[in-house]
Order: sequence, then C-alpha cells, then structure tokens
Amino acid sequence: MTDVLTQPRPIRLKGRSFLALALTPELPFEDWLMRLDDLAARSAGFFLRRPVVLDVEGLDIDRSELRSLVDQLNARNVRVMGVEGARSALLGPDMPPAMMDGRPAADIEAPATERAETTPSAEPVEATMPEIPVVAATGQVTPSLVVSRPVRSGQSIFFPEGDVTIIGSVASGAEIVAGGSIHVYGPLRGRAMAGTTGNASARIFCRKLEAELIAIDGFYKTADDMEPELRGKPVQIWLDGETIKAATLG
Repeated sequence: MTDVLTQPRPIRLKGRSFLALALTPELPFEDWLMRLDDLAARSAGFFLRRPVVLDVEGLDIDRSELRSLVDQLNARNVRVMGVEGARSALLGPDMPPAMMDGRPAADIEAPATERAETTPSAEPVEATMPEIPVVAATGQVTPSLVVSRPVRSGQSIFFPEGDVTIIGSVASGAEIVAGGSIHVYGPLRGRAMAGTTGNASARIFCRKLEAELIAIDGFYKTADDMEPELRGKPVQIWLDGETIKAATLG
C-alpha cells in the first residue's frame, strides 16, 4: 500500500485590536490601590470583563514589587493582559507580556481629587461591533460617527476622532468613548466618556440620564455622585474648570 502524503492546512492568523483600560499606578502602591478600591466600590462592575494594560513607565520598582502589584490586582478581579513601559528584567514567564505601541490619542488623565483616580483609556480598537450599522461623516469642522441602533450591554463604541451620535439607547454595561461630544437619543444607562483626546469643551447629551459613569476630558462622575433630581431626565453635561456640571434640557 502506498502512503499518500498530504500538505497540512496552514494555520490562519488574524490581527485584531480590542478596547482596554490603561492603568498608571503611582507610588506608594498601597495608597494607589486604596483609590482603586474606592472607584470599584463607587461603580460596581467597572472592571468586569475589562482587559487591562498596566503602564509602569518611569516607576522605580523591582521585579518583586511589580509581581506583588499584579497579584493584588488579580485578587481584585482586575485582569492585567499586559505591561507597558517595563524593563525586560522586570518581566518573566510568570508575568503578563510586554506591550508597546499603544495609541496615546485616547489617553485620559485621571483627575487629582479625593475620589478614585483611575480612568479608562484605550488601546487600538476596531470601533464598532459588526452588527451595529454606523455612518461616518467627515466635515470641515469635526468628524462624526452615527450609530443607528441601540448599543447593547457589553458593546463598546470608540471614536477618538470626533462626536458620536447614538440613535437609540445605551444599555447598562455598554460604553461610548468619543474624542468629541456624545449625543444619545434615548436612555443612557451605560458609560459615556467624551472629550477623551483633551477636548474640555465636549459635552454629553441624552434623552434620559441613567448612566453608570460619565466623563469629560478625564474628569468623571459615577452614578452615586450624580444629582438625584436629574435621574430619568433629558440632560446635558459639560465641564466647568475641573467640575462636571449638568442641567436638564428644555
């Protein structure tokens, strides 16, 4: 009998990019972890199913200190998928891999307040889920992205180039990240982060405010911090200096 040799099928490799949080810890880590715990307590589920990149560039730490920090984050269900800015001597097979070349355009500087100071930023990302039809319009002033269906829980819309308009609702657990303003023609129950490229004049508009978190230019409020009389109302939100202001529309 003659053996027939067949060419094995090649493995198909695909490149993808995903939205992640970039955490920038500060020394001493004990104090920084306390502020992180405060944020998690104010916004239940904030880190749920979120990949995290740990940015340790410029920190004078050794391998054991970095290992301890990663372990403490894991104990808090904060999943570190990679470490950015670390010397090669700090990493090993028991540590998350080194990350590099993340887009700085969507970085958000955490506000220096007594509240929690960890805010989300993004790694390169494909902006929308395939099942969400979107229309991008580029004008001479500001590019914009229009999403013509509701944004469901677990979905993220990321558009650092300009404004985002949602024709529908934003469910709890969903996320909108825009370099410009955010317009939601329906209930806003998830997270909305506007002005993420340093645009302090960006605003958030929604027909019904029930948000888990809102942020403009890195300054944010969680649901517990929002004025109760604005819940369920049509609202506009803006930044006045380092303070988030909100008022009903109409």
